[in-house]
Amino acid sequence: MCGICGCGQTDQKHSHHHDHADTERFIKVEQDLLSKNNNYAEQNRAYFKQHNIFTINLVSSPGAGKTTLLVETIKALKEQFPIAVIEGDQQTEHDANRIRTTGIPVIQINTGRACHLDAHGIGHAAMDLKLESNSLLAIENVGNLVCPSSFDLGEAHKVVILSVTEGDDKPIKYPDMFHAADLMLINKMDLLPYVDFDIERCIGYAKQVNPNINIIQLSSTKSDNFEQWTDWLMKNITQPYL
Repeated sequence: MCGICGCGQTDQKHSHHHDHADTERFIKVEQDLLSKNNNYAEQNRAYFKQHNIFTINLVSSPGAGKTTLLVETIKALKEQFPIAVIEGDQQTEHDANRIRTTGIPVIQINTGRACHLDAHGIGHAAMDLKLESNSLLAIENVGNLVCPSSFDLGEAHKVVILSVTEGDDKPIKYPDMFHAADLMLINKMDLLPYVDFDIERCIGYAKQVNPNINIIQLSSTKSDNFEQWTDWLMKNITQPYL
């Protein structure tokens, strides 16, 4: 249940009992909320652009491997340029504590009942981090393939992570997320021999909902093809913020 965007506030089994006025009011609230969020996101983006802070929004379902990916990315790149992380979870600082072991700045945002981060919270966290110019800011969003797709945080790119343990049909089951993403990382490739996951079918589904999505297959724990991911980051961080 989300305390910000309103998803889950209505019992889905009884949603057909709501009249047209209720629906219109809900749509108006949703539109106002997204508009307000987008204004904050544009302020964030202007700040990031001004200071050349390359910002990525990592999104996935729970357990896809976002935090492990981040830890390994930091190990590989922290000598190249400054890195900071904003961690999003409903509760606990478990993931932030894992990031802290790498020695880079990190702030945890606990969203409570909300199922996504928003641009206003990201703006405050970015100020608290005192981000360096010419740096990388990685935002690890709340594990959820639905709501984070609608909320711009001011990032340069949404990066969606899909592990082979989740099933190859996720891009068409959650099309908004894969349509919003610029890059899909198919993670845990080392487990592919042990699961029922068709790589070509998954890529086909992703291209069906987003013909322009880039795709990298890797394993964060085994470092398989990990350089393709870090090369993508290096290429983007050295280019002007778009």
